[in-house]
Amino acid sequence: MQSRTSPTRAGRPRSAAADAAILAATRAALVELGWSKLTLGDVATRAGVAKTTLYRRWAGKNELVVDAVAELFDELRLPDRGSLAADIEGVVLQFAAILARPEAKSGLMAVVAESTRDEALRERIRASIVERQKRLVLEGRARAQARGELPLEEHPEEASRTADLIFDVVAGAVVHRTLFSAEPADEEWVRSFTRVLLTGLSSSTP
Repeated sequence: MQSRTSPTRAGRPRSAAADAAILAATRAALVELGWSKLTLGDVATRAGVAKTTLYRRWAGKNELVVDAVAELFDELRLPDRGSLAADIEGVVLQFAAILARPEAKSGLMAVVAESTRDEALRERIRASIVERQKRLVLEGRARAQARGELPLEEHPEEASRTADLIFDVVAGAVVHRTLFSAEPADEEWVRSFTRVLLTGLSSSTP
């Protein structure tokens, strides 16, 4: 597994197995303790490593939690369900299911709150979670263009801005629905959301 943390300091090479154990232990601690009670000492004990091992890899608890949660979102895959609408529904349901997991919910809400006072942490969230998952928009758009469902863009800059906007709309809606409104992003909601996304607000009325 490729490391997703900051550059390694001089010294012994990093162990991918240790990284995986630490991130898994962090998610387990988030489930059992929540973000407020999670400590690096507890994570080290769960992972079977020295506490200094964590400090060599992560500056603190917030950075560790970001990377642990980021691995969950890396599980997202864009299914090929035969149409753009069905593909969107498939990935949005996956996204909502991840956000419903206690380790994702408690970890993400905590680090987002902390990032309002920490620009470096906000950038880490952007790089580790947001930017990495924009691949789904690019993949979905390319597939829809190959099917003839979407036109090819003439200007790369405009295509990039559109991809960013689509990601913001989808991620913002699902995060708000699942974390802040505490409402289920079930199949009915996802179908309605996808219809509005693809055809505009006029489609939201029966």
